[in-house]
Amino acid sequence: MNDLTDIRELKGIGDKIADLFNKVGVFNVGDLLNYYPKAYDLYEEAVSIKDAAINSRVAVIGTVKNDPTVMKLHGRIIVSFYIYDEYGTIEVKYFNAPYMAKAVKKGDKKVFRGFLKQLKGRVILNQPKFYDLSDYALLENTIIPVYHLTKGLSNERIGKAVKLALSSYTFPDDYLMPEETDKFKLLEISEALKNIHFPINKEKQFFARRRIVFDEFLEFLMGLHEEHREEKSIDNPYKLIEVSDTKRLEEALPYALTNAQKRVIREIFDDLSGEYVMNRLVQGDVGSGKTIVSVMALLMNAANNFQGAMMAPTDVLARQHYNSIKALTDRYKLCIKPVLLTGKMSSKEKKEALQMIESGDANVIVGTHALFQEKVNYKNLSLVITDEQHRFGVKQREALRDKGITPHILVMSATPIPRTLAIILYGGISVSVIDELPKNRVPILTAVVNEKFREKSYEKILEEIKKGHQAYVICPMIEESEEDVLMLKSVSEHASDLKEYFGDSVRVGVLHGKMKPDEKNRIMEDFKDKNYDILVSTTVIEVGIDVPNATVIMIENAERFGLSQLHQLRGRVGRGEYESYCILMSDSKEDTTLKRLNILKDTLDGFEISKKDIELRGPGELNGVRQSGELEFGLGDIIEDRDILSLVQENLPMLLLRKPKLKGKLIDFRSI
Repeated sequence: MNDLTDIRELKGIGDKIADLFNKVGVFNVGDLLNYYPKAYDLYEEAVSIKDAAINSRVAVIGTVKNDPTVMKLHGRIIVSFYIYDEYGTIEVKYFNAPYMAKAVKKGDKKVFRGFLKQLKGRVILNQPKFYDLSDYALLENTIIPVYHLTKGLSNERIGKAVKLALSSYTFPDDYLMPEETDKFKLLEISEALKNIHFPINKEKQFFARRRIVFDEFLEFLMGLHEEHREEKSIDNPYKLIEVSDTKRLEEALPYALTNAQKRVIREIFDDLSGEYVMNRLVQGDVGSGKTIVSVMALLMNAANNFQGAMMAPTDVLARQHYNSIKALTDRYKLCIKPVLLTGKMSSKEKKEALQMIESGDANVIVGTHALFQEKVNYKNLSLVITDEQHRFGVKQREALRDKGITPHILVMSATPIPRTLAIILYGGISVSVIDELPKNRVPILTAVVNEKFREKSYEKILEEIKKGHQAYVICPMIEESEEDVLMLKSVSEHASDLKEYFGDSVRVGVLHGKMKPDEKNRIMEDFKDKNYDILVSTTVIEVGIDVPNATVIMIENAERFGLSQLHQLRGRVGRGEYESYCILMSDSKEDTTLKRLNILKDTLDGFEISKKDIELRGPGELNGVRQSGELEFGLGDIIEDRDILSLVQENLPMLLLRKPKLKGKLIDFRSI
């Protein structure tokens, strides 16, 4: 059995089950073995009620005190009952699962495993699975992989298929020598694949992941090498001359540009007027003032009678950029003539925008991917500005070249990537860093707290709401389900808890990635317009709209996020003139985890956070997927795993000589 063996050849997988695997991108054995767990479930020791930790997943031994009751509340069916032992009593709740009313009865003694929380003095075990005592004894201290699922495809089904594949798979010879795996601290590839799916212990999982990430980064860098990513310098067809417009704007602004902003603007201007087309990455931490740097580039470009385009990842963010640029234009009488172009506009609005672009009546075009559709005809586009979520890739560049356009490229990034790492990732691109925050930036006060401080945290949120401000509450899941054994704080459940806690006087909105784009845009706009006091959301707000009125962000299960991502989330507040607060909620007992979270308390410098985070990393925690999301690797994360990326880069000449066979799934990361 090899990579190309059809999934149907595994015992027990017929057409119906194969169709479910196909839905998650698994068509053959190679796909299956590379379908890595999203996380791991370590079955903890079953404990008594007095030893069960609040705000964490627990396995509690208890006896059912009463027959389950069924009630309807806020449109949801709730099944509840109590369990007890000699030390106390816990309330058990199931949502929209009426069948649970007959699953247990008074007097049953079981192990109940679920998420334990406390709300207004009540201790509640949410959505627990339950086991006979003897069955759970066999599970204690085992590590079970948790996969991304689709309806009809269970975790057990995927695990069983992976075990079958591993047992009959013919592993290729490892391209690394034994002395090299020892030197690089890597497992042999067959051992790595087995332990990434079914780790013997935490340490084995750590080193299994390290080996697979090594291979992913090697595949990526080989791809760049094979596709000649480092482009030769292109002669500059748009040599701009410096104009007084930019200096007048700088002097008119109500704040002084930082020295870092001035330095980066100088580097951009030198590129725009230089011998070759600009290809520059500008890195700036959250709140460092990247937007005004972009505006300066667009202004110089417009003053030279050329068009500039600015691409954003979402309709909402594009509109925000457009409104900001238009406000600056109107206030300071700039020579910029902006127009907005997104997929959400009406046919009439799009037609008018397209006419302005083609005629040159618009010299700054702000939008989403719509900017590079075939029907968009630019008069003289010479500058394209994008952000890290939509780096200007090969496909867009080729589309413009087909129209006879070779623009200057400026990529803006808020991800704190060290310069050496950025050069690896972006090839021969020039790198600028805005490493200074504006002096008027209000510091964000950060606290790392556990469940004992939940009431005080809510009091702080209410205090800010009474001042007329708003708050974010961030959860790592959308909703809890029977199949999701991690039982982290969910958006839907937490929104219900907040409504119950604060009552009708506080307006709570809900936002998550599974909503339709129009609904997400509406909710984000409603929050910006102060129609909600609290927005309960997933990380979809990480690159969201600018809401200066939001002064508190509370992040549930903070230990589940990477530090860089937490830093980005924290940057959603502190964007106005008011003192702002970030509350990191975690009941983790791991010393390394708490040290990591406290890094955020001690500094607001994203580059320093990234550096210290790497220093603390080790085989102490089970880590399933990448966290920062900079590139779409299966497991690798360029921030969390930058030591591995550097290791691959250092040894690339030697590894290229081996030419290990690529998996045939090479992604053109540049076209994201």
